[in-house]
Amino acid sequence: MKIKNSKKIFLILILFSLIFIGLNLNSIEEFFYPRRYSNYVQKYSKKYNIEPNLVYSVIKAESKFIPDAQSHKGAKGLMQISDSTAQWAEKEIKIDSKKIFEPETNIKTGCWYLSRLYKEFGKKDLVIAAYNGGSGNVRKWLEDKKYSKDGINLHDIPFEETLKYVDKVNKNYSMYNRIYCGKEDK
Repeated sequence: MKIKNSKKIFLILILFSLIFIGLNLNSIEEFFYPRRYSNYVQKYSKKYNIEPNLVYSVIKAESKFIPDAQSHKGAKGLMQISDSTAQWAEKEIKIDSKKIFEPETNIKTGCWYLSRLYKEFGKKDLVIAAYNGGSGNVRKWLEDKKYSKDGINLHDIPFEETLKYVDKVNKNYSMYNRIYCGKEDK
């Protein structure tokens, strides 16, 4: 009799655990795929016509939402803006490049730059590749039959870092779209 009761108790505990885990799966996913700095992401993704979830995906891949992140190549802030891009943005959109670590300035610059890349390449994967590997490289790859059969799409990316980056941002983008589908950004 004790064995049957302990099996029932064990099964009930497992059932409650599964219910608890299921109810909190969204909050666990939201923890790993946050939407921090949403006021700036919403403002500048709208201004520059970029999908907010793409911006979050780039931030997650670039800095993991650490505003003072700096790469070994000198890229800075949430969206890892290079000095040359910051100086270009200073002229084009009137940012103060000395404030590139500030989340608003960084996100504004990153959204503007993504918008520029969309105007040049028109496709998300090419934009992501150019954000990491440089627009000049993407143009060269599109002209080379080894990397592009049609001059419009890349079937191969010769920089391993850029290939992994495109995969990472696309994975993040899929997760953000799945987790936050139909949920308003706060």
